[in-house]
Amino acid sequence: MKRSIYCGKVDESSIGQEIVVCGWVHSRRDHGGVIFIDLRDREGVLQIVFQPENASMFKIAQNLRSEYVICVKGNVRKRPEGTLNPNMFTGNIELVVSEIEVLNTSAVLPFEISDTIDTSEELRLKYRYLDLRRMSLQKNFIMRHKLASQVRSFLNEEGFLDIETPFLTKSTPEGARDFLVPSRIYHGSFFALPQSPQIFKQILMISGFDKYYQLARCFRDEDLRADRQLEFTQIDLEMSFVDEEDVMSLVERMFTRVCMSVLGIEIKTPFEKMSYQDAVLRYGSDKPDTRFDMEIKDFSQELKNCGFSVFASTINKGGIVRGLCVPKGANFSRSEIDTLTKFVGEYGAKGLAWMKVTSSGAESNIVKYFKNEKIKTIISKLNAKVGDLIVFLADQEKVVTQGLGALRLKLGKDLGLIDKNKFNFLWVVDFPLMEWNKEEQRWQALHHPFTAPKNPDVIDKENAGSQKAKAYDIILNGVELGGGSIRINNSSVQKKIFDILNISAESAKEKFGFLLDALAYGAPPHGGVALGFDRMCALFAGKDSIREVIAFPKTQKTLDPLSNAPSTVSDKQLKELGLKVVVK
Repeated sequence: MKRSIYCGKVDESSIGQEIVVCGWVHSRRDHGGVIFIDLRDREGVLQIVFQPENASMFKIAQNLRSEYVICVKGNVRKRPEGTLNPNMFTGNIELVVSEIEVLNTSAVLPFEISDTIDTSEELRLKYRYLDLRRMSLQKNFIMRHKLASQVRSFLNEEGFLDIETPFLTKSTPEGARDFLVPSRIYHGSFFALPQSPQIFKQILMISGFDKYYQLARCFRDEDLRADRQLEFTQIDLEMSFVDEEDVMSLVERMFTRVCMSVLGIEIKTPFEKMSYQDAVLRYGSDKPDTRFDMEIKDFSQELKNCGFSVFASTINKGGIVRGLCVPKGANFSRSEIDTLTKFVGEYGAKGLAWMKVTSSGAESNIVKYFKNEKIKTIISKLNAKVGDLIVFLADQEKVVTQGLGALRLKLGKDLGLIDKNKFNFLWVVDFPLMEWNKEEQRWQALHHPFTAPKNPDVIDKENAGSQKAKAYDIILNGVELGGGSIRINNSSVQKKIFDILNISAESAKEKFGFLLDALAYGAPPHGGVALGFDRMCALFAGKDSIREVIAFPKTQKTLDPLSNAPSTVSDKQLKELGLKVVVK
């Protein structure tokens, strides 16, 4: 028998027709001499019926078990009244089996193939081929395919060329840790797997391919968390003869297309733009979640001469005081506030000051240190209402920013303030070009050393900290989907940036020589963006972890339970590479 249709595609238009479907036995039920089986394939589930009048078919059905692979032929009919299932696409119909072929049996399962299983992630990944049979995961990967297809279609229509870049390239240890690949031919020399195609896509612009894209595989040897993997995919694109607005406009049009095509939702354009400084001040993060309010306010000016010594001394020592208003938080118990204090302590905060707003004014153990005018200023600036809770952090800027930013997100989730149906896109712009590395006592690029400064003619080591970059990050619901910039296309400007970063001419030549050489041969102005495709898929699927949208991910311990990678290799392989293993 040859399959004529997917199980999940059969609908009422097939009533009265003979069809052939194939799939896995999802469940089996014996109801008064009639056997019902839910047959599952990637598109969904179809109820098939075995009647006792067909004795040979019925006997086979009695021996079917979970995850047996079968092929059946039969006629589609409407389900009897009272047996309809409105929760299934195929819930109004069923297939009465006339022929069956058992294509394979199944061993006893290590866990149930169900979307409600409570199984450890390690066990799921060990038996990933079973885990991937779950309908929720299959929907994730069907959606991922549609998303990739729409992205490719959009960029093709915009005149972009899909061009591959190398996997085996030169190590440039300026970003994350490289994965190194030893050369069998040149002992002692190594290729590196690309952390991104950054240099190569700039080379393509210099080569005259003015619109490039790629769903690029990237590799970074770093510790994992929910939104990171050792290997991942990004939508990588680059354009010539453009400025920031051109790149951002293109990305907005692309998201408008994919959101409607894949999710059926319409998004508002142009996306909001927010400066890096505003994002950090108002939300405590350079990737703010704007689906709820609760903005952070700075009180360093208002409270520098207040009577509360903790605030006054912190400000006088160069620190800051910031606060936020928790809606209806006045009913928090002291133990609940202590829990919040412990939470911000994880970010280096030494304590959490607070006030409850009541009908008679502010109440807390610190109110006595403030004049009424100061309290009114605080309440007014935060737009606090009776029943709200005001919390403060006083410390160095980094501690306060990270602590309050994390606390805001925690409270937003705990209090149910986040509308999960919203898709809030946002551009963060006007990033600092560089940041000071205290440990190494040098400037380092906030994004990467090829990002163009907004004022290339005036930048030097003395004013590097105040310079802005022609850079932009795109944020969706508090998640950084990706970022990009206009690139440096002038050799003298690139040399100036390397000088400020303490990258010598010799070191620059060794790490980026072929790019620097190329810049000398008529490099056009160009820029682009790299978007985390796995993060995008996770957000579109409503998942917190990108492991739910990657077919064969690694665990947080960077292991692959399915293939038991990484693993040792033979002495013969090591000898061919000129390597010896030293176990520490």
